[in-house]
Amino acid sequence: MNQPLKLSLEQEFSLRTFADQVQQMSREQAQAFLVKLYEQMMIQEKTYQQMLKQEWRLDSGAVSG
Repeated sequence: MNQPLKLSLEQEFSLRTFADQVQQMSREQAQAFLVKLYEQMMIQEKTYQQMLKQEWRLDSGAVSG
């Protein structure tokens, strides 16, 4: 049950392609890209949280008991 998740072959290919693109960037480009990527990850996390709140009906403010 505690086995680490593994990437699919397609994901591994995508990761390799991404790594190749990053290698071609200047240091400044890579730093700016990393900051933007982190921002997008935070937005994605917030979106998932909001979706789960809606799905689990936690956003109503009332606790049913």
